[in-house]
Amino acid sequence: MNVSAKKSRVTLLTQMTLLIIVVVLLSTLLVSILFSRMLDDIVEKNMGQQAMTVAKLTAQNPTIIEAFDDANPSKSIQPISEIIRQTSGADYVTVANEKGLRYSHPNPKNIGKPTATSNDPVLQDHESIIYRGSGISGPAIKAKTPIWNSKGEVIGVSSVGFLVENIEQQVQGYRKHIIQLAIIPLIVGIGGAILIARRLKKLTFGLEPEEISFLFTEKEATIESIRDATITVNNEKRITSMNKRARELFDEQQLIIGSVITDNQLESYINDAIETKGSFMNKKLMLDQQFYVLDTSPIVIASDVKGVVLTIRAVSEIEQLTEEFSKIKTFSENMRAQNHEFLNKLNTIYGLLTLKEYDRAIKIVSSEVSERQDIISFLMSSVKDPLIAACLLGKMNRSKELQVSLEIDPDSRLDSVLDNTMSNHFVPIIGNIIENAMEAARKKGEHKGKVKVSFTDLGKEIIFDIEDNGQGIPIMMEDIIFKDGYTTKSGENHGIGLAIVKNSIGLLNGQIYVDKSELGGARFTIVIPQNS
Repeated sequence: MNVSAKKSRVTLLTQMTLLIIVVVLLSTLLVSILFSRMLDDIVEKNMGQQAMTVAKLTAQNPTIIEAFDDANPSKSIQPISEIIRQTSGADYVTVANEKGLRYSHPNPKNIGKPTATSNDPVLQDHESIIYRGSGISGPAIKAKTPIWNSKGEVIGVSSVGFLVENIEQQVQGYRKHIIQLAIIPLIVGIGGAILIARRLKKLTFGLEPEEISFLFTEKEATIESIRDATITVNNEKRITSMNKRARELFDEQQLIIGSVITDNQLESYINDAIETKGSFMNKKLMLDQQFYVLDTSPIVIASDVKGVVLTIRAVSEIEQLTEEFSKIKTFSENMRAQNHEFLNKLNTIYGLLTLKEYDRAIKIVSSEVSERQDIISFLMSSVKDPLIAACLLGKMNRSKELQVSLEIDPDSRLDSVLDNTMSNHFVPIIGNIIENAMEAARKKGEHKGKVKVSFTDLGKEIIFDIEDNGQGIPIMMEDIIFKDGYTTKSGENHGIGLAIVKNSIGLLNGQIYVDKSELGGARFTIVIPQNS
């Protein structure tokens, strides 16, 4: 992103603040104009009605009506008109005869002169009128009404006016109050705009929209690339997101975005994460007859749990990794055992050659070659499955390193060739059992440890017997030893071998039995159906 371009760009906070301020300012301005216009109309209408009221009171005054018959009407009418004008607050009260000659006026000089505006609508149509017009005193809101005598004749006109100039001064006072009141919501609006913008900035961690968009895209790409199935749910157990692996893994279970999780076991794990606000690892889970391993992690915002992240791995995938690791471990142990053994033999042969004991050196070489060849020949002829044969050969080499006697019953035979899946499950079983037997036998002391292996596939089952002369296993411990994490060894990375054995035997629909061996230690009998 270009730094100079980023600096010159107006931030979202500034844009929102300016937008809200403009909206509030415009709204306040429009409302003020509207009220001002309404005020003008109201004042003008009220002033017109007030002028008409005063004009009618003047026209109905008995003294004024009687004065029309006097030789000098203005002498009586002028004082009364001025009293009415001062009392009502009108700018002028004028009384004129039917010819339009004034009998009264605020300015006595205008008495006897004709009115500045026509009185025809009042005199001819006998109607009262309200209008806005200009006269001697200036623009005004006027009201005119006819004056009737006792005979029902129109004898004159009563005219009352309020000068526009004075009305405007009054309206300006009202407008000033409106503007003062309008400043209050304007200040509140501007302050609110700034507070809302700052709140939004805090909620978005100060990020701009394009930065939020990039982070969202980056997060989506990251989640999609995770090989484990990742699902997020809200507090109502509704799925809010799933990555690609989750969609592939749970398509048949109808777990899609927007659906609600109804599986009791999975729902229980989610409730535990919400209630405790803690993460849980490696929980066993079965969905639609498939086994999975589940991790749960709550989504906590401001000390409140808003949802849970579920990470799910298929047990078959974990077992596949375990099997691969077991193969690598077996190969490594074979190489290490052979290296250790050959170094010892080479040192011995080197010493004999140095001492010129050639016959004895030749005898050791011949014996070693013959023994190894016998073992390889026996395994090749008796065990048809190459992975099982390789495992047994590796354990023979391992026994020499541990200085434990490993004996394979010469009558043992395994003619069955297992398929890849069965073979991959079977090898870790016998590999872990033999390894544990040799470790138990080694505790007997140097050259006293003994392990015996026999196997057969006659009938419908494959049977392996593995026994040692170690301490044996008490009856009350026979079930506990297969639990994940149980071990009698010190240090880390122990306690999973027999757990893998138990799980693999279950996948092969087999059985494992623990008994006391004739050698004095433990005896493990493994029974696996051949049609599994």
